[in-house]
Amino acid sequence: MRTDFDPETLPRRDFYRLLNSLVVPRPIAWVSSRSAEGVDNLAPHSFFTVASVSPPIVQFTSVGVKDTVRNILATGDFVVNFTPESLFAEVNATGTDFGPEESEFDRAGLTREPSATVAAMRVAESPAAIECRLHSTLSMGDCTLVFGEVTHVVVSSAVLDGEHPLIEKLRPLSRLGLDEWGTIGEVKEVKRIRASDWPREFRPRER
Repeated sequence: MRTDFDPETLPRRDFYRLLNSLVVPRPIAWVSSRSAEGVDNLAPHSFFTVASVSPPIVQFTSVGVKDTVRNILATGDFVVNFTPESLFAEVNATGTDFGPEESEFDRAGLTREPSATVAAMRVAESPAAIECRLHSTLSMGDCTLVFGEVTHVVVSSAVLDGEHPLIEKLRPLSRLGLDEWGTIGEVKEVKRIRASDWPREFRPRER
């Protein structure tokens, strides 16, 4: 038995919550930006992914036009700061709808760190940051998709094994449905099966 949901008949907010509960877990882009007036903004966005490898481009979606989007359009750059489990309270706090004249850095007690290639500040407490120059934006319904070309990446040496970030040291936060958040839990490592190894390497579960 299954239950059907129709986006044409279900209230918009209810259908949004349904999608948010099914498209999980979602990585969080903790986006820092600077307004034209010089106010440092910081906000979490849970619609976030890599959009292109070459050139390296990351993408996040803003539901509605918020301070983050206005700042990026005005200044042309931003930083995606990594959201570790240890900064859960601060990440959640920066989702508060403060006015554009207030800085979430200050309200959440976070430290500004100058970026290497952009004007927007990095979060010093975050173990990694992706500096971006605005590539383009795309309006889609009530959302704005923001694409940023990566100009620099910085990672704390404490979470690296050589040049590889260790997931057990990064300990990323993710968003789930409603007010639910996720942590990494059990991590499984498995290699992708080559066509030449099929079906020898594939073991379907018994029904």
